[in-house]
Amino acid sequence: MYLNRLESVYKHMERDGLHQAIISDKNALFYLFGSHFESGERMIALLLRSNMKPIFILNDLFSFSDKDVDVIYYNDSENGPDKLLPYIEHYMALGIDKSFPSRFLIALMDLHAASAYKTSLAIDYARFIKDDIEKELMITSSHLNDLCMEDMKKSLRVGISEFELQEEIYRIYERHGISRVSFTPIVAFNANSTDPHHTPDSKTILEEGDMVLLDVGGVYKDYCSDMTRVFFTSEPTSFEKKIYNLVKEANQEAIKHIKPGVKLSYIDKIARDIIEGAGYGKYFNHRLGHFIGIEDHDFGDVSKSSTIIAAPGMIFSIEPGIYIKDKIGVRIEDLVLVTEDGCRVLNEYPKDITIVDIKK
Repeated sequence: MYLNRLESVYKHMERDGLHQAIISDKNALFYLFGSHFESGERMIALLLRSNMKPIFILNDLFSFSDKDVDVIYYNDSENGPDKLLPYIEHYMALGIDKSFPSRFLIALMDLHAASAYKTSLAIDYARFIKDDIEKELMITSSHLNDLCMEDMKKSLRVGISEFELQEEIYRIYERHGISRVSFTPIVAFNANSTDPHHTPDSKTILEEGDMVLLDVGGVYKDYCSDMTRVFFTSEPTSFEKKIYNLVKEANQEAIKHIKPGVKLSYIDKIARDIIEGAGYGKYFNHRLGHFIGIEDHDFGDVSKSSTIIAAPGMIFSIEPGIYIKDKIGVRIEDLVLVTEDGCRVLNEYPKDITIVDIKK
């Protein structure tokens, strides 16, 4: 178990007035143990208790050992919540993570396991701050994504469909030693780019003069990358240049203001004010960014409603966009790591207007 990470979880539990909490989310368990758990429909629960050794309840179909926890097994003829019950302090509130299935929670409530039940985000807050191991993995993951993006650009050719390019993206990641994609790659030609989450199709074919939006990410040693770039296949029109450069300015200005102590809602406002000031505010219809790490969308975001304050070790995306139906969609996305005095952009892939010759 990563004891430094566990200690951070305990600190957040203490801040929330919790002396015990259940962690069941498989990504949170990986964060603490460095091991993957796929329990299916069976209950899995790590019970954290202040000043006591953690208890890990696991079905005996799955073998696991760790000197820093006591592993308690149950079998398919036993009930998971019944097995967990003796280890819960019944006179105290019990924190429940965001992923614990309701069928197990309701069973614990029927057993009067605790005096109260509270949603606990202690593990999610701990995951906000990446430790040195995580930072290095994220830096490498993003570097590999840069290399993959270059290969994707080279794959653009007349006649390729969005779906064919998506399939090529999977092969590119595999060639670069990426275990899997962070999410289904978004490939959008021309007006399809106005849908921020467009699903690539086989009937949209790339032709000279088209615009290409690629939103892609891969998983390196369990840590995700994520980046969006736009390519042109001929000289863009003055209108296309205007929209592209406006999004680029919003991206770069937001990044300039990232440092410890700054509200993430303010970072969102900087990017949004630039786009709104140019008269395109209604076409920027999503938050500025999201946290990322073990999951492509870790808990936490960069939005006007965010209450999060930037702190060293946080990693999140900055991805302003403008989507004008039937005309143009542009998004430019980078991952940033908050440092002690500012931030480091993890993506080094160019953001200048790029024209690709696809007549090969």
